[in-house]
Amino acid sequence: MKRTISTDDAPAAVGAYSQATTNGSLLFTAGQLPLTTEGELLDDESVATQTEQALDNVLAILAEEGADASDLLKVTIFLDDIDDFDEMNETYGSYFDAEPPARSAIEVGNVPKGAALEIEAIADVE
Repeated sequence: MKRTISTDDAPAAVGAYSQATTNGSLLFTAGQLPLTTEGELLDDESVATQTEQALDNVLAILAEEGADASDLLKVTIFLDDIDDFDEMNETYGSYFDAEPPARSAIEVGNVPKGAALEIEAIADVE
């Protein structure tokens, strides 16, 4: 049965979506922007800083279910400029010591609110 997940440790959902949903086995996050819990968009910061904030938001949502980075199965990163891949990838890699999740990184026309990237994830929470 589907259940929604919400935590004050990640930015609140501001539309017709949830921070994440789970069926008790898999957890699916909504796309996470480089947005602080206070609502500050870090769109003027480096791609590295934006990557950190978006990943920290994903991890905060996982933590609400007792999960962490090691439980991630798949991560999708939407970049507004594929030329930012190397900077994003260096920061992203620092979050995973061994056995990183499967990942896709794709360039899109635009990311919401003018951010450089948006990150969504699927995790095993069973």
